[in-house]
Amino acid sequence: MSDSPIVVARVATERGELVLRQVDNDYEVISNGTFLMDTRGGHSEQLLVDAALQRHQAPHDVLIGGLGIGFSLVAALRDHRVAQVTVVEVEQALVDWHDTHLASFSDGLLHDARVVVVVADISTHLAARASSYDVVCLDVDNGPDWTVIEANNALYDDAGSRLVVGALRPGGVLSVWSAHASPSYEQRLRTHLDDLTVLTVPRERGEPDVVYVGTRPPDPVIVT
Repeated sequence: MSDSPIVVARVATERGELVLRQVDNDYEVISNGTFLMDTRGGHSEQLLVDAALQRHQAPHDVLIGGLGIGFSLVAALRDHRVAQVTVVEVEQALVDWHDTHLASFSDGLLHDARVVVVVADISTHLAARASSYDVVCLDVDNGPDWTVIEANNALYDDAGSRLVVGALRPGGVLSVWSAHASPSYEQRLRTHLDDLTVLTVPRERGEPDVVYVGTRPPDPVIVT
């Protein structure tokens, strides 16, 4: 078979052009000409979830920011302790592709009774949320220093970090995926989280993927 990409779907969204293309038996998602993700491997996307769940004693409610190929969702539902997974994805087209081209990678789990799919901007969802989560896993764009959508930069600044951590219950765990190390973002997370750990997953070419994992501190005790 040819290793030349074949475009199988192309949609215009409010954020620009989103393309799904096939290379042999794999698929790639391209946003505004920038590579976002593909179906090869998925190790770091699974680690994003596995590392967070391992750190929490009772991760009943999980939020996944960014559906992607579905590797993170599959990892979350492997853990029998997880009662509900809320998946927030801004692109309806990407959700729809999981009923067609990407169905085998997410294993049909978007229709699992434990899964709630919200088509929305992750920052908007977090600001309007009605409840908190035990675990939040973020995989938005290519990480804090490589955002395809300019508005997503705000998710990684200090105010955005407070918003994300605020969505956790005290003692909850946050994990964040990045296409490469970001020392400035790591330092920012250390001001908001306890016991921050930096995990790396080597790639065949380029810098390793990075996963940041930390715990929301307990609320301060108010003495009256």
